[in-house]
Amino acid sequence: MRYICIPGKRKCFQNYYRAAVRCGGTVVSDPAEAELLILPGGGDIEPWRYGAENTASRGFEPRRDEEELKLTEQFLQAGKPVIGICRGMQLLNVFFGGTLVQDIPGHSQMAGEDRFHATAIAASCLRELYGKALVVNSAHHQAVQRLGKGLREIQWAEDGVVEAIQHERFPVLGLQWHPERLGKQGLRLFYRIMEDCKNF
Repeated sequence: MRYICIPGKRKCFQNYYRAAVRCGGTVVSDPAEAELLILPGGGDIEPWRYGAENTASRGFEPRRDEEELKLTEQFLQAGKPVIGICRGMQLLNVFFGGTLVQDIPGHSQMAGEDRFHATAIAASCLRELYGKALVVNSAHHQAVQRLGKGLREIQWAEDGVVEAIQHERFPVLGLQWHPERLGKQGLRLFYRIMEDCKNF
């Protein structure tokens, strides 16, 4: 069993809670008790945090940015793993000094529904689970631009947008897609995380 921290109000992130619990995790309110941090999706990160002016960013949550960056530092200093999903992956990239593209076509939801597209996967825990290719869901309008220090790309969409990142030294995994709402395919990853969340 993994004790998991998912920052924010529970009612806003029910899909994450359900997926984690279904796969053997227990979500705890005190980050100090957690073995794993999951950074969920949401609005855009303030561009000044990665040295840019605002050209197309929206839905800012400054207090959330601050809290999640601090939690990421605390977990990594303690040797605990961090998973970032959608906005969470973008925040991890910013945490390690990377930058973001503030608006990209073809990846946001359409009429409130996720898009789906094919991806290629490099050698990684994702390839162990899914092989060299995977169709994923997409609901974002920003993406990784310059990678943060120590991060490497491990999954790409057909247009070259980075779909997953992994740190070379820390137990850090970022996913631009949403495994918590990808059905059985997504739950396979959550099961993997609950079983062995330190070895990505």
